[in-house]
Amino acid sequence: MADPVGTAGALVVDGAGPAPDRPGGVFARISAVADAVLYEGYLLYPYRRSSPKNRVRWQFGVLLPRDWVERDGPVTPGISGSADSWYQRTQCLVRAPGGDAVVRVRVRYLQTQDKRVEAAGPDGAYRAVESLRTADGAVHLSFEEAVAREGELTVPLAELPRGARSEAVGASGGEESEPLPDGTGRIVRRRQEVRATTTVEAEPLGADLYRLTVRTENTGRAADPAAPRGEALRQALIATHTLIGGEGVEFVSQIDPPAELAERTRACRNAFTFPVLGDAPAGTGTVVLSAPIILPDRPQVAPESPGDLHDAAEIDEILTLRTMLLTDEEKAEARATDARAAEILDRVDTMPPEVLARLHGTIRSLTPAEPRPAAARPAWWREGADDGLSPATDTVFVAGVPVGGGSPVRLRPRGRGADAQDMFLAGRTAHVAAVFHDVDGGVRLAVTVDDDPAAELHEWYGRFHYFRPDEVEPLAGGDAPGPDRSPRPHSPRPARPADRSEEGRCDGRP
Repeated sequence: MADPVGTAGALVVDGAGPAPDRPGGVFARISAVADAVLYEGYLLYPYRRSSPKNRVRWQFGVLLPRDWVERDGPVTPGISGSADSWYQRTQCLVRAPGGDAVVRVRVRYLQTQDKRVEAAGPDGAYRAVESLRTADGAVHLSFEEAVAREGELTVPLAELPRGARSEAVGASGGEESEPLPDGTGRIVRRRQEVRATTTVEAEPLGADLYRLTVRTENTGRAADPAAPRGEALRQALIATHTLIGGEGVEFVSQIDPPAELAERTRACRNAFTFPVLGDAPAGTGTVVLSAPIILPDRPQVAPESPGDLHDAAEIDEILTLRTMLLTDEEKAEARATDARAAEILDRVDTMPPEVLARLHGTIRSLTPAEPRPAAARPAWWREGADDGLSPATDTVFVAGVPVGGGSPVRLRPRGRGADAQDMFLAGRTAHVAAVFHDVDGGVRLAVTVDDDPAAELHEWYGRFHYFRPDEVEPLAGGDAPGPDRSPRPHSPRPARPADRSEEGRCDGRP
């Protein structure tokens, strides 16, 4: 799979699954997370074609033809991969202390494939149908599938300042036919050509330091710029993400860079994707995953996960239990909908009790924060342990100022230990909705961001961002909180402070 050092070449992987990396390869350590990104949202519970959520698919990392995307005007760059675009741009800093450094880039995406069931007529002609039951009792449904594609580029870093390197990473169209038993019909799979190019360039910033830019573009033209999105997706790259590694290189974290590189890191501009380190304890690493889904540095799939459920932002145990509760009719439809849905059902139906038990109640960390003295910290499992706590009226002192429900604050997330979504809110003003205590004695402030147009809605149904007291700055002009002051209207509910930000929690999965 690897290109010879110093050469560049496209690699397109045919088939329904992701291509394996060589054992010990530069991308092997992050491959499980990259696969989860590739199939995030591909097919959602309850895994049936009739489910509304499976009629609106392909929501992340979608690169469509430019004339289709910009029919109403240019796209607005941002790091969110949930917005349709015609390109992705990754920028990050890379150190290369030696003169023989090599950069290796792998672009991965899905190509849509139309699976059409056709029934055989008495005259030998075929006609398209939505479903067909064959003589063996199996039901076959027409549905959209996806094929995993990869393109790869390997180039010596020293060559890039002299000129960018580009390579085609598209995928050809095609058609295959599969006969069904007893001549009852056939399944026809059709794909349209996807045209795309990846360009790599590097700008020297100092001794052994470069700003690396990887840009992937959909270079095709839409068959019809006014066509509905579903039709345009046939020419799109879907769930597009990039792996960057190499030999003799060290990448700098965009989230938690070394202090001496913080300013240069802030100058990096990422569009419709965001790079995180795939390894290393802090600051720098040897591999980068640039994904359309916001991830923390060093993301990982929960080791208890027995397999992909195609919804990496959910909790394995919940999805597994829900899948177990599907009726026989629902399971039959799910099996007919997609081969990957059938694999999930087989795995769930045969899951040993001890595997299911491992999915329940896993604790990732017991590190306390702002612990109260042991004598003042009641055992959380005892009845009445939370007596006296009132999230709406409790206060905590920050820089000598009491902060509680209704207090205006400015968000100052810490440079180290904060996730990407926290960092995006740095400097923004917010209002505290409630003060929560966790089971380790720590305190979290539930806040709503002032310029969030949905702030009142979030506060109404209790969805907040959570910050430690040392991550906020009290602002002047707010009335003193407490039992004599009514906070802004909200409906506080038990918090899950360990999730950090409800908007981007991962529950231990990427």
